[in-house]
Amino acid sequence: MDQNSYRRRSSPIRTTTGGSKSVNFSELLPMKYLSSARVLDAGVFPNVTNINSDKLLGGLLASGFDEDSCLSRYQSVHYRKPSPYKPSSYLISKLRNYEKLHKRCGPGTESYKKALKQLDQEHIDGDDRVLLVDRGKDMDDLFCEPFLGMSWLLPLDFPMTDQFDGLNQESSRCYGYMVKNQVIDTDKTLSHLYLHLVHDYGDHDKMFFCEGDQTFIGKVPWLIVKTDNYFVPSLWLIPGFDDELNKLFPQKATVFHHLGRYLFHPTNQVWGLVTRYYEAYLSHADEKIGIQVRVFDEDPGPFQHVMDQISSCTQKEKLLPEVDTLVERSRHVNTPKHKAVLVTSLSAGYAENLKSMYWEYPTSTGEIIGVHQPSQEGYQQTEKKMHNGKALAEMYLLSLTDNLVTSAWSTFGYVAQGLGGLKPWILYRPENRTTPDPSCGRAMSMEPCFHSPPFYDCKAKTGIDTGTLVPHVRHCEDISWGLKLV
Repeated sequence: MDQNSYRRRSSPIRTTTGGSKSVNFSELLPMKYLSSARVLDAGVFPNVTNINSDKLLGGLLASGFDEDSCLSRYQSVHYRKPSPYKPSSYLISKLRNYEKLHKRCGPGTESYKKALKQLDQEHIDGDDRVLLVDRGKDMDDLFCEPFLGMSWLLPLDFPMTDQFDGLNQESSRCYGYMVKNQVIDTDKTLSHLYLHLVHDYGDHDKMFFCEGDQTFIGKVPWLIVKTDNYFVPSLWLIPGFDDELNKLFPQKATVFHHLGRYLFHPTNQVWGLVTRYYEAYLSHADEKIGIQVRVFDEDPGPFQHVMDQISSCTQKEKLLPEVDTLVERSRHVNTPKHKAVLVTSLSAGYAENLKSMYWEYPTSTGEIIGVHQPSQEGYQQTEKKMHNGKALAEMYLLSLTDNLVTSAWSTFGYVAQGLGGLKPWILYRPENRTTPDPSCGRAMSMEPCFHSPPFYDCKAKTGIDTGTLVPHVRHCEDISWGLKLV
């Protein structure tokens, strides 16, 4: 995920699925915290504006976890408004069934040991898969275990772990490489395959999204997947997948919202960063505005054209008030509305500019504006756990706001909007250091954008605009060639 950018484009998610199968979210969000979380008394959440009793999120989460071991799992509901998007009964049923499968086939089980023995065999019979995640440097320091009674982390002694970094499009078990060189025997089942779904993948790798290829891939017990793409939109275009997805997600643009809240629970250390900051700076406000600034420029900034863009967007969209430079005309309001503005950026300049503006001049509406920025890291420091921990904490804090402004192309913003169930205003990407006109636009949905989708008709074997095939998969607002669910 990136915040100028916290997620490296070259550090993809690695996953594996297998009979057991595994997934390597290679530094999906690396981090660990030295600070400790403050344990809140059960049922007591000081300064939290919303007391929501549905800690299982409408049945999305399973009960039975040790609450103290992962405070965020059941406490997060108290920090945000109830979601208007309810998980389908079919999704809930599938999740409960998967949890049983994961417990039966996860690391250390007899099923896992059996599948592990078959890993180096040339051809074997397929079996059910479970999702395992390569922990990278600090995956377990960022997120709690999402499944009850069984880890989703790939064991440290997994025999192929030392090969992960070297896997690429030229690897002998890379599916795209095998398709390109016509070395696939469809009458036999391979023990494992590598799927290269990183942003630099080629046409042969993209055959993953074809129905016929999925028939073969679906029989392979161990899939090692490396990706930095949110490729969910293209799954809806695979015949056979769409029917199942429609039952799982009848509200199509809720995939990340439901699965993100199901899987991604910050550890206690990270959760402490979230709750302490929220209670100190955001909880008393009548309205919370999130502004996520991602600048694609070699210079660190801040830039005046970006500041002008932020002001233009927030004022035209009535998210923040204009200021009255003629102070004697300032408007007196007996009970002024208090808005808290949460700014996330590597640069301190944008928040400082807003803070100065609303301190030096009164607002035209009489509203009181407080501007807050949790960190000002200056530049990306991906290998530092605290740096990456702050990234996750700030994504989560953004998701707790009432209205959100994000930056084009930014996966950092995508995560915040998806977790929060928010349709943000997107700051369009500036060209030639000039403020765009219009400065921003409202997102069609809260779903992330798939930045590198395929443009291929698998049946006709020709190029096609995959953003026009079905009404619920369209091109993104911020990336014209990208795809998103709406």
